[in-house]
Amino acid sequence: MAEELDRERVEKIAFVLKTVAHPMRVGIIDLLSQHEKMSVNEITAYLGLEQSLTSHHLANLKMKGVLGSKREGKQIFYFLKLKEVVDLIATLEKVDINYF
Repeated sequence: MAEELDRERVEKIAFVLKTVAHPMRVGIIDLLSQHEKMSVNEITAYLGLEQSLTSHHLANLKMKGVLGSKREGKQIFYFLKLKEVVDLIATLEKVDINYF
């Protein structure tokens, strides 16, 4: 039984890592960690991305439970739902690798 629990645990961890493992998604998460909520247009402007690409990443992060959204009038605002990813990213920033 413990073997099953370990598999579930590592699969959950891998799922979260795969979900956030993209520079634009990390940027979106970082931005939303500093703002309570933001619209697609605001996120696009801050990060200098194309709106269609931003929307794609937002939809993916939302579908996988990292972000939530709320409609206010004609705009949809996104917010961090899985706030633990901020700690994950902060921890990974401290990793010292000579890649760059």
